[in-house]
Amino acid sequence: MPKPELLPARAVNAAHTPIIVEVRGEGAPGTVRVTLLGETVHTQDHEGGGTIRIPGLEPGGYAVELDTGGTTLRTALAVGEDADRMRYGFVASYAPNKDCAGVADLVRRLHLTDIQFYDWAYRHADLLGGGEDYRDALDQPISLATVRALISAVGEAGARALGYAAVYAAGPDEWPQWQTLGLKNAAGEFYGLGDFLFILDPAAPAWLEHFGADLAAAHELGFDGFHLDQYGYPKRAVREDGAVIDVTESFCTMIAAVREKLPAARLVFNNVNDFPTRATAATPQDAIYIEVWEPQLALGDLARTVERARSFDPQKPVVIAAYQHVYDTAPAEAADTATALTMATLFSHGATQLLAGEADRLLVDPYYVRNHVMAPSTEALLKRWYDFLVAHDALLMPRAITDVTNSHAGEYNGDLEVKFPDAAVSGDPMAGHVWRRITRTPEGLVVHLINLADQADTLWDAARQTVTQLAGGVLDYRCAGPNPPRISVADPDAEGRLIEIDVEISGARASAKLPPLQTWMVILIRD
Repeated sequence: MPKPELLPARAVNAAHTPIIVEVRGEGAPGTVRVTLLGETVHTQDHEGGGTIRIPGLEPGGYAVELDTGGTTLRTALAVGEDADRMRYGFVASYAPNKDCAGVADLVRRLHLTDIQFYDWAYRHADLLGGGEDYRDALDQPISLATVRALISAVGEAGARALGYAAVYAAGPDEWPQWQTLGLKNAAGEFYGLGDFLFILDPAAPAWLEHFGADLAAAHELGFDGFHLDQYGYPKRAVREDGAVIDVTESFCTMIAAVREKLPAARLVFNNVNDFPTRATAATPQDAIYIEVWEPQLALGDLARTVERARSFDPQKPVVIAAYQHVYDTAPAEAADTATALTMATLFSHGATQLLAGEADRLLVDPYYVRNHVMAPSTEALLKRWYDFLVAHDALLMPRAITDVTNSHAGEYNGDLEVKFPDAAVSGDPMAGHVWRRITRTPEGLVVHLINLADQADTLWDAARQTVTQLAGGVLDYRCAGPNPPRISVADPDAEGRLIEIDVEISGARASAKLPPLQTWMVILIRD
């Protein structure tokens, strides 16, 4: 019998339209409750069986609970989302007769909006040259029937399918055709990826004509768009004909040309280690996607990268490819804590992470075929946290959110502070501290608390110490008016939704005792 869980029929649901939620592995009757930022907006009886039908809802992120008296099952509903949300997953295997059901389940379970089809093509410079069945450049079996079936499966589950395409790479068989456009270093050697791929000028007119036509043909397979990849180098180079190439400019030209060729496609370009995000953020693509490497090793590096990206174009979603290599070297518990701290950092700063894919896999390597099978603890962690991400979307993702930590915290400001008897609080991610961040959102002030008290450093891709709950936390707040503020807290590892807590008033100050802090707590102050 499958494990008990709630699964929405679609990762993203239309507003004002009945929503179907599957009840899997639990046939008992119970009560369904739907909440919006902690406020109950709908309840209904569930008579048992495998389906719950919820009446249409306004746009927003909702938490859903089914209480059967013995168990409580939870999920979330993303309703009426625009294209400025991106929860990214992947597939990386396309053997004939592949069962697509597990991939569709993951899309629904984690409310994924987009799926990258990694290395689906015949060759990097010849996407469809292999016919219906072929071996890819690294000898993986590919069936286009499977590719089409996966596109259909993720689409029916509510996600978009994005085909992977390298924007400037040719393999040995195709290289003679493109060598005159190759990029060289100062020693006159061609740039490449070992002896496997060679790099050419992505803005050369002949290449752009070929690349655009290849993408347009691939678009006919059913892809909703494309993930446009690069390798992070070179930044400046000499072309075979002697022209000095600014690769940043070439990337921008390439993205604009692909957009002109495919005006309705969803396009996502990979800014490797933040190169060249400042320039490509303004191009006609649909997200700001950054793959991070050394020296971006600490949680603070991730936070600063996201803040920069959001400032370049506040209208685009920000996705960080932060591969959790730690799962290959550490026990699941220590790696799960690293992932939780990474997600807490990214989610609290308004970004998401490319991490999960296939039916049950994690990215631990830039070659996605070398992925890691999730442990049950990791599956449960991701379900809780992605439910939390969707249910608290209004506190995390809107473009209007601004960081106000420096204008509210500290003795000089005196507007808001949090203290714990057994741990110091810092506005920066510091080992041995609680990292406190304050934002102003359309819903009110939001305080993020991330528990680093047990950690000896703040590396995001390293085995972490088990997080010890911190009790006794107190929030102190300067009231803005005569009415006491309403203060609610939410924790992805507890109930997963906002719960209002008691507030004490003394003169112009309000204080509230906080529940124990686990890994990440979100506090909403409605004044």
